[in-house]
Amino acid sequence: MSRKATITQKEIVNAAFKITKREGFEQITSRKLAAAAGCSTQPIFRIYDSMDALKKDVYDKAAAYYEDYYNDCSKNHEVPFVDLGLAYIGFAQKFPYLFKLLFVSEQGDEKKSMYDLVNGSKENVVKEIKRASDDGISNAQQLFMKMWIYIHGAGCMAVTGDYDLDEATSVSMLESAYKAFSL
Repeated sequence: MSRKATITQKEIVNAAFKITKREGFEQITSRKLAAAAGCSTQPIFRIYDSMDALKKDVYDKAAAYYEDYYNDCSKNHEVPFVDLGLAYIGFAQKFPYLFKLLFVSEQGDEKKSMYDLVNGSKENVVKEIKRASDDGISNAQQLFMKMWIYIHGAGCMAVTGDYDLDEATSVSMLESAYKAFSL
């Protein structure tokens, strides 16, 4: 009779997620993951045929984590796309390795698009585009694209440590970008 498995797939994913959050997915080795999950490497290889399969599950957990993070952020700015930008930049500052996994690294065919990640299940981008349209912007989707390039650049700068602006300055810059791109 074989021994009952004592470690679950969920526990392995949670351990891998913690390592990814702290050090990046590239730092996961079977031994490091086993130590973090409190098991030998055998259950990991029993559950996962490859690191790509594990990475997909960690990616999905990171995507859900980003959506929860965005949903928990305050949304009190009048200018469209400011709250979206603040949340994105804040996520990059607080969780640079998760940001890289979601928004900078290649994931293959099963990766969600950046738009789908940011839009989320509550259609965050759609709502912001509608707000811009209601604000009198004739081509709000094009404005979103311009703002998103700006916001993504700021997020990437946050990951490298080159974006250290406080929230008030970030709000001012996002509002200025919105006005400039609206012309």
